Amino acid sequence: MRYVIYGAGAIGGAIGARLHGSGREVVLICRGAHLEKVQRDGLTLRTPAETLTARVPAVGSPAGIDFRDDDAVLLTMKSQHTADALDDLRACAADVPVICAQNGVANERMALRRFSRVYGMLVVLPAVHLEPGVVLTHATGVGGILDAGCYPSGADALMERVTADLTAAGFSARPDARIMRLKYAKLLQNIGNAVQALCGPDAAAGELIRDLRAEAIACYEAAGIDYASPAELRERSSQITLGEIEGQARWGGSSWQSLARGAGSIETDFLNGEITLLGALHGTPAPYNRLLQRLAAAAARDGRAPASYTVEQLLAMGEGVGGGK
Repeated sequence: MRYVIYGAGAIGGAIGARLHGSGREVVLICRGAHLEKVQRDGLTLRTPAETLTARVPAVGSPAGIDFRDDDAVLLTMKSQHTADALDDLRACAADVPVICAQNGVANERMALRRFSRVYGMLVVLPAVHLEPGVVLTHATGVGGILDAGCYPSGADALMERVTADLTAAGFSARPDARIMRLKYAKLLQNIGNAVQALCGPDAAAGELIRDLRAEAIACYEAAGIDYASPAELRERSSQITLGEIEGQARWGGSSWQSLARGAGSIETDFLNGEITLLGALHGTPAPYNRLLQRLAAAAARDGRAPASYTVEQLLAMGEGVGGGK
């Protein structure tokens, strides 16, 4: 099997480098200065234990790949880029298996509109990509949790093979016939990404995070959505331990990185925005999630740096739009 890692930034780069290092055939799709650096010097993966350079083939789009029957595509770009990426992929690969190794729960639906074999993947992988050609991961031992299953449900021989390959590459990966339960549980964590981006990784945001999650759970219940408990997700993620990389601070998560890189867009429409969508469809208010969605989008659009708000400012604004107790 050949793995096509579509969107080889932090998550895709870490997965691609480890798969390549374990002897699997890998092709990366990335762009810009990152693509140039990978093509010229290879992809560097730095961890607390080692620095390795993967001399892995990389191209700028699916058009640069001669697709084969044994290919599997891992989507690892941010969700706001998924629709365009899928259209480009469909123009080059008629019915390739598509594995959504992404935050949120909307990517699988987008993929299933275009491809018949679609899979969801839980991603718990502490990785950072801020410099072209370089990916950092602070995980020691197990490199991350990458359980996967058919969308909307089920498991098959392909997921048995993929999860076995990922486990051999240093991750913990299991086939899961109810993978979306875990992805909805992860979404409850990811709606806090916007707080980290807007207020900084060290902000004392417990009250605000609780408000965001309370809104999300109310929306899940109104919509009849089955999701794994926070305790179940914590238990599954407990295999990951974090270490220090010499000379590198621990940076923030994916939304923080989008602002830090000045990417111009951010994933919150598919994180907090998923909650506001559910709330609108099922008559369940989600004012704090709506506020964070709006502010994060504006920060990305306007090129604002991370940590441009205080938690107190966000709480006050939330009360002003109906989020007060």
